Amino acid sequence: MFNPDFILLYVDSPAASATFYQRILGHAPIELSATFALFKLASGLKLGLWSKHTVEPATGTTGGGGELAFMLQGREAVQAQYEVWSKLGLVIAQEPTAMDFGYTFVALDPDSHRLRIYTLE
Repeated sequence: MFNPDFILLYVDSPAASATFYQRILGHAPIELSATFALFKLASGLKLGLWSKHTVEPATGTTGGGGELAFMLQGREAVQAQYEVWSKLGLVIAQEPTAMDFGYTFVALDPDSHRLRIYTLE
């Protein structure tokens, strides 16, 4: 079976983005250089942050064209995460709201990549 195990986000500053993701993920990257940072998540998924100035082949893509989604169990957990991220100063693009699939909110990283927290209902 073909199974993706690595997500790459193109970022302005890998160091700044690594600091941001370390704050929200709760652990340091396993690799960090001037042009790249790598996090390994508990699920085994790897999250790479590659400098948009050095990515090859070059891309004109910027943040906001997709989402990283994090499922939590229950509305209370979603609301609690919203409060944590709000206190950390994350930009909130969508306040907590009920949608057809569940309860959710969206925050933005420093490059405007969307981070969705949700619970299924």
